[in-house]
Amino acid sequence: MATLAYLAHTGPADEHAALYAALIGFLEDPSVKVRAALAYGLLHAVEAPRPILLALLQDAGVISRAVAQYSPALIDADLIGLARNGDLTMLLALAERTNISTRIAEAVIARGETGVTLKLLARRDIAYGAETLVVLAQSHGDDARLRGALLARRELPPSARLHLVEAVSRALRGTRIVKGAVAARRLDSLMRNVTDTALSAIGEREAERAAPRYAAEMVGTDRVNTRLLLHAVVHGHVLFFADIVSELSEIPREKVFSILESGGRPALNALFTRCGLTESVRNLVARLVFHARSADLADDATARHFVVTALTEELIIEHGGQIPTELEEAFAYLSEQNVMLARSAARGVMPAFGGASLARLPAPELDEPERLALPAV
Repeated sequence: MATLAYLAHTGPADEHAALYAALIGFLEDPSVKVRAALAYGLLHAVEAPRPILLALLQDAGVISRAVAQYSPALIDADLIGLARNGDLTMLLALAERTNISTRIAEAVIARGETGVTLKLLARRDIAYGAETLVVLAQSHGDDARLRGALLARRELPPSARLHLVEAVSRALRGTRIVKGAVAARRLDSLMRNVTDTALSAIGEREAERAAPRYAAEMVGTDRVNTRLLLHAVVHGHVLFFADIVSELSEIPREKVFSILESGGRPALNALFTRCGLTESVRNLVARLVFHARSADLADDATARHFVVTALTEELIIEHGGQIPTELEEAFAYLSEQNVMLARSAARGVMPAFGGASLARLPAPELDEPERLALPAV
């Protein structure tokens, strides 16, 4: 009743001051029920007096948690100490606040409580800083629940996303049901292919956003090799490929893209020479670029299979079956892709063939319906 009278008061100032003094007095009441009633009356009021709320934050746990979770009158400076030093129940209360700032959320996450961190990561109304997400990805990459929560965040930095994808690959590789179902060499090939695809797909998304920093990170950490260059083009991630080439050659991205789109063989060879590619490798990449200009490699698995098959056969014929040492990595990659893409193309062909032909097959004619007797258990 006292809190309602204080919050709804419209009379003289001395009456309001008297009501305020009465509320202060209730803070000294020995009964938890009285102090809890005081907190309940002020809990959702924006105009609740902050000194009383701060005193209630130091009260019994059931009172302080309720005030921390529900009071809109508290500011970050009032809550930061609780985020840094509160117990688990207090952290859960803070995580359930209707409005919580990035500063408080990151302070709670820094406490390292997995359950609370999952709650906060699931909230889309909080925009986390890149550094916080990177630290979480690096420190909790082996926790499947946190991996999923982090990968669901759109603002997750690309390098952190790639780190988590690699963690997923390691986890799958070590899972007993996967190891038991797939031969070791094929599993290695599958995981390597998936990781390469993720790396270039993330790079393609960053390139679409005109954010070349990811490509620079990949070059700076020695993640770029012949296999990755071929993989980016084969899977239609041409913007990422252009960013990588621009970073390696130190030529503006727009000029690189123009050369890749319409440049002749001399221009392509000059560009790839500046990237540091050997003669045989740059000839192979240039040949792949020419194929990519006339095929939809981004969405058509059959086109990818055709291009990879054509490149493989050209290498075999050109070198008489004796693949040079500097092309061994590229040839091994093309051979792997040839198998994977053939399987992918076949998975699309067989259902189409079945759907087109099964409708014309006559149904068997049975003279008498046969009853199937199930064996007794």
